[in-house]
Amino acid sequence: MELFDTLSAQIRHMRLPLFAISVSAVPFPDTPLLLMLHWHGFRQTDSGRAPADQAAFRQVPASALQLTRRWNALSLLEEEILDAAWRLGAWSLSRDERRGCNTIGAAAGEALACRQAFGDLPPLDGLESVMAEAPDSPELMRLAARRGYVRWQFRPVHGGLWRELAEDDTLGAEGLRAPPCPIAPRPCRGGKAARTEYRFGRVERIIVPGGSV
Repeated sequence: MELFDTLSAQIRHMRLPLFAISVSAVPFPDTPLLLMLHWHGFRQTDSGRAPADQAAFRQVPASALQLTRRWNALSLLEEEILDAAWRLGAWSLSRDERRGCNTIGAAAGEALACRQAFGDLPPLDGLESVMAEAPDSPELMRLAARRGYVRWQFRPVHGGLWRELAEDDTLGAEGLRAPPCPIAPRPCRGGKAARTEYRFGRVERIIVPGGSV
């Protein structure tokens, strides 16, 4: 699957642990998708704000990538996202369906969630918090604010922070699972705010304090 290959390449290139991965889409066929990778790590910066004998570090910005491909149903996108989450060892995948926030009565938090879903994050210590390769993200965000959007999120075990916590008999040594994903997409609500949770993995041993059976 293309999404799995894209994520695997990013993990190899960055060589940093991932905190989470998200994919945002406006529910109109063939519109671009926004893929965001939230890294856990710090890198030295030459901002000049720290004393000469002290290293200054900043949080690694999230990566925002625009994915442009032809599609005609959200279920097809979700099938690919399920595949990537399953293969990368995630324990769950959440799907949030959001209404447009440019509506009467919309809370300020809805507008903030929309900006975050499409990579419009505030600076950290005066520096960019997102490194974007997504030229259409501002237009996608404006369209989402009018018409609503869908966002999928998961936390990978492979390439992520969660390897030491992984008690899951479906995972291989590298935190990966073999395809295919056994879970099928569920229908969207169609414009109504809703959250859907998919659960992966299982533990077939009896886990006891100090060990497992």
